[in-house]
Amino acid sequence: MASAPLAKEEERAKSKKIGALSGLLPFLYPYKWLIIFASLALVITAGVSLLLPIAVRRVVDNFNAADAEILNQYFLAAAGIAALLAIGTALRYYLVTRLGERVVADIRKAVFQRVVGMSPGFYENIMTGEVLSRITTDTTLILSVIGSSVSVALRNVLILIGGLFLMLLTSAKLTGLVLLIVPTVIVPIIVLGRRLRVLSRENQDWIAASSGNASETLSAIQTVQSFTHEAESRKKFDHLTEESFVSAKKRIGTRSLMTMIVIFLIFSGINGVLWIGANDVRGDMMTPGELVQFVIFSVMVAGAVAALSEIWGELQRAAGATERLVELLNVEDNVRDPETAQALHDAEKGAVSFESVTFHYPARPSQAALDHVNLHVKPGETVALVGPSGAGKSTIIQLLQRFYDPDAGRITLNGTDLRDMARHDFRRAIALVPQEPVIFAASARDNIRFGLPGASDADVEQAARAAAAHDFLTALPDGYDTYVGERGVMLSGGQKQRIAIARAILRDAPVLLLDEATSALDAESERAVQTAVEALSANRTTLIVAHRLATVKKADRIIVFDQGRIVAEGSHDELVGEGGLYARLARLQFTDGLAAE
Repeated sequence: MASAPLAKEEERAKSKKIGALSGLLPFLYPYKWLIIFASLALVITAGVSLLLPIAVRRVVDNFNAADAEILNQYFLAAAGIAALLAIGTALRYYLVTRLGERVVADIRKAVFQRVVGMSPGFYENIMTGEVLSRITTDTTLILSVIGSSVSVALRNVLILIGGLFLMLLTSAKLTGLVLLIVPTVIVPIIVLGRRLRVLSRENQDWIAASSGNASETLSAIQTVQSFTHEAESRKKFDHLTEESFVSAKKRIGTRSLMTMIVIFLIFSGINGVLWIGANDVRGDMMTPGELVQFVIFSVMVAGAVAALSEIWGELQRAAGATERLVELLNVEDNVRDPETAQALHDAEKGAVSFESVTFHYPARPSQAALDHVNLHVKPGETVALVGPSGAGKSTIIQLLQRFYDPDAGRITLNGTDLRDMARHDFRRAIALVPQEPVIFAASARDNIRFGLPGASDADVEQAARAAAAHDFLTALPDGYDTYVGERGVMLSGGQKQRIAIARAILRDAPVLLLDEATSALDAESERAVQTAVEALSANRTTLIVAHRLATVKKADRIIVFDQGRIVAEGSHDELVGEGGLYARLARLQFTDGLAAE
């Protein structure tokens, strides 16, 4: 494969360092002024916090002052500092939280914009449930970091630095004793922090696997229940969820151990330092106010270190989440638009050519889906592609939409190689009715309008009439505006297919692709749709993939595929007369009288 697929689970278990958070910088840069204002608020609140112990010292040392007015002024100053601290903290919270929400929204949009344009080959390497987990769970972690943890961490860093400096000014002796404690605190943070980073990434991977499994199971719930596979599905989900819990338990235990060690070492050290300070007060080497001031600064510094140890764990988790999201944003697609795209010439014509095309699906590299296929369809021609399952018919449809690129040869639309055009441009010239129609959780009208956003209600209803869908749509509780449920659960298979056909008719593209488009219709609806398709095909190029040969008898040409190659072509009568693969298929489907026609 030309592009690097997403890393496998065992490869992604090794998390990068905290530097992975640098992947957030492109999303933060557009809001630099918001960051600056938030930083100013943060610096101000940290500075004001450091003023409080000084005010308390003044109050304590002036308890017995002869002039009560001095004491009143100090209390008033303390109240003013508290008010300023409250306002600054509120402003910091507002700015930082708003920044976090904005950045996470941008990340979610960027990731979705990226994955929604990826070719089907991308989804052979990753489950959609895992992609959703990254968009939701991982971005929630990042929101926690940007909207809270980073701000709190920076505030505690400022308090730590400022507090140490003011402690030094208050008592160099006691500060020196406090600093002796620092190495014993840093060592467990570094050692356990590394372990925490690995466990955090492992936990996120298990959560993603669990989400992917649940998404896959619920999207196929009828099949699961039909085969009474509920117990096995529950067992597998339970296993993945338990593994996620076990991983989380290890992470929580490691973080708890780190927090316990750090807090114990800090406060035990401070307790010893304060014992020495109390003796200095008794020896008149410092005032009670200075000791109180030192105590408050010590508690603030200790609290800052303890908070930083906890925040470090959050940053480790966010680094893993960022790594996973950046991985999605940077993964290369096998199918890419050219840097300088050509325009689609004569867009209304629709001439299709496959020139010596060979193709292997990435998941089946040893088996050729198409083997040196040459196929030329003239504008306005209706060509049917028939053959046994796995012969390569639907692959023609996939390659014509450039979901994959051929391994050899080229595919052209109106003489221009698909690889030389932007996919979005030439796909506008194509309308598709897939074998398994996709119905969205919306109204029937919106599902049809999906083929041409902005189409009028009259155009939607006209397309529905042409697809033999109007009658059953008007019979629904709210007519065309009836909500059809997730994946169209309120509709029958035939009704879904007629909506998909109406969607393609509304698109009014010069190239029409019908992949088993009438396979789920009853005989009466099939006849009506077939008549509509014949009328629709008169002015556009139509490729019909079909197993039911009755639906392709009137095609201008019938192309017979077998094992990835074209083995015959001609009209229905010509192919029946040749007595090859098509004739054998016809005998299986038609009566002797129909086969002789």
